[in-house]
This record gives sequence, structure tokens and C-alpha cells, in this order.
Amino acid sequence: MKTLKDLPSLTGKKIIVRVDFNVPLDDEGNVRDDKRIRHALPTIRHLLSAGAAQIILMSHLGRPKNNEPNLKTDKVAAKLSELLAEEVVKVDDWGENGLPGAKIVMLENLRFHPGEKSKDEAEVEAFSKQLAGLADFYVNEAFSNSHRKHASMMLPKLIPGCVGFGVEKEVSAIKKALESPEHPVVAVIGGLKADKLTAINNLLDISDTILVAGALAFTLLKAKGKNMGSSKIDDEGLTEMGELVDRIKDDPKVHLPVDAVVADDFSNEANSKDVSVDDVEDGWMALDIGPETVGHYVAKLKEARTILWFGPIGVFEMEKFSHGTKMIGHTIAESDAVSIVGGGDSASAIGAMGLTDQITLVSTGGGASLKMIEGKELPAIKILE
Repeated sequence: MKTLKDLPSLTGKKIIVRVDFNVPLDDEGNVRDDKRIRHALPTIRHLLSAGAAQIILMSHLGRPKNNEPNLKTDKVAAKLSELLAEEVVKVDDWGENGLPGAKIVMLENLRFHPGEKSKDEAEVEAFSKQLAGLADFYVNEAFSNSHRKHASMMLPKLIPGCVGFGVEKEVSAIKKALESPEHPVVAVIGGLKADKLTAINNLLDISDTILVAGALAFTLLKAKGKNMGSSKIDDEGLTEMGELVDRIKDDPKVHLPVDAVVADDFSNEANSKDVSVDDVEDGWMALDIGPETVGHYVAKLKEARTILWFGPIGVFEMEKFSHGTKMIGHTIAESDAVSIVGGGDSASAIGAMGLTDQITLVSTGGGASLKMIEGKELPAIKILE
């Protein structure tokens, strides 16, 4: 894929950068966590030092339905200005009046425009052309959105483009882990949806051990004939992916929990106990892996030279059911292995434990990284090859 080093001289050129500034906001609309903004700073600073005439930043923010004022990008631009120590001018409408002459501008929330993620290809293409017309070059610094064919991701059809430093790092690290990993390779796959079975199926070719946790594990245990009581099960996924379920549930590389922490209510105040997966009673739900399983999974992780973690181990948001997640997280952080943690809940768990800096790569995009693990192409990266 083309990187910043592949672009010709940027002196005097206008560069449009697709960033992921979809940051959490407080009740007043202020940026509550600026991690995603900081992630793009090296690329923005490089473009400044390379002599770009103008840097045009664009991002979505939240899931607006009616151009809600609290999802405007004004305060995101203000936070970026603070972090860069450079003026960042927010632009509400660039269609008729064009852009101001400021060095750095931030466009309005892309999802305020129906063409950004329209199902009408012509509408998407029209919005892409409008955005591409603003600049000479395009930079993708939004790995988390690279599995989507949104208008702002498809500009390299129209103007020369490349990936930013952050996207380059993520794609390269995940590709290396999939194509030339150091063995043993241990994957930890959690979460709820059975669609992660596609990822497990692809990982069977490169992994030595796959440790399954979360609701996905209990879904597979149900497929093996275990009574899972009131545990959350993806029954629809079990039906739709029956062939994959049959292939995976008995594969010797795939390890499932032998015990679980069960509760009589989905609450931190619920009654709970550790039981064998053979002894889950009706009315009880599995919310974490049990101590015997934790011990087994930790032992396997300690043998690993490459670790991939996608999806939560249990309901880690509740202290009573967070032990499995904490043990897995700390074991990975303390390992000398190359470690890659998918975005979403896995990244949130690592961040909450303060372990981010001890992981080789904490991905910014759960969906995009999972697509790569499934062996699928990312449209916004494919277009830059």
C-alpha cells in the first residue's frame, strides 16, 4: 500500500486527511477522551513540516440522524488546536463558499451529509467528488473505518492517496502477525456474535491454540450439547453458521471453558458461584470464565510468541465478573510475545487496566482488524495498493 513516503513533494499542496475523531463527548459536548485525536498527530505534524499549503481534516462523529448540534465538530477542532498548538479553523459549509485560507481546517461532521454512507452509489460518488475537489492529495488516517466504502474513504479513485503513519502501523502489524508470525501463536477470541467464527476458521491455519471466551464460548458449548441455562447465546448465529460451528467446536486447536462464573441475574449484586460447564442450572447465566479455565488459558498464553486478542472474556464492566478479563489482560501485557489487541471492548478493557503501553499494538478499529483476521480485504486499503 502507498504510504506518506510514496507521495511526491507536498510543498504548496493541499492535503485532505480522513481521520477518525469519533471521540466520546461529555454532556456539554466536550471531548472526554482525546486518544483518537492524539493518534493522528504524527501524520498531521509530518504534513506541516513537509510544507503543505493546507491540511483539510474530515471525520464522522457519532451517529447523527438530524444534524444534532452536539455532534458538530467544533469542539473536536478546538481540542486538536490545543494539542497541536496550531490554529485549526472549523468549516461549517465548504460547498458554495469553498475553504478559508487557514493552514489547518476541520470540516463539519461527514455524516451530516447523506452522501457519506448512502446506499445510493451515485450519491456516494458525488460526495466523494466534492471532497476530492478540495485537495491535491488524500491521506487515510482512519483505520477503524477502512472496512467501509463510505464516500470519504474512496477518494483515491479520484486523486492520489496514501495511508498515514497510524494506518501503516496497524495494517503492517496485523499482516505480519497473519502472514509470518513467530510461533506458538495463541489467539483469544471472545465477544457475543457467532460471526467471529469466520475469524476462528481463518486463524486455524496460522494459530497453534485458540482460546474461546465470552458469550461466543457458551454458544459453542451449547452447540456441543451443554445446558447453558439463561446465558446469552447467539442462537441465530448458530443456525446461520451451522457448518462452521460443527467444524470449529471439536477442533483440537480450539479450547473452550471447562468452568464458568454464573449468576442468577445480570447485575453486579447478583448471587454468583463457580460451576463446571456441565453443571449450569436453569435460570443461571454464565458471565465470566471460571478459575480453572483462567489457569489453563493463562498457561497457554505464557507459552506464546505471538498473541491475538479479539473480544471480551466476560462482562468485565461489572467488577464481580471481571476476573477473567483482568487475568488475560495482565498476562498478555507481561508477556514478551508480539501482542495485538483488537479495538472495541478488548481495547477498552486494556485501557481501563492501564496496560495499553505494554501491548505491541492496540488497534483503533475492532471491525476493521477483525475483517483482516477473517482474511478479508479492507476496501479503503485495497484502493491504495
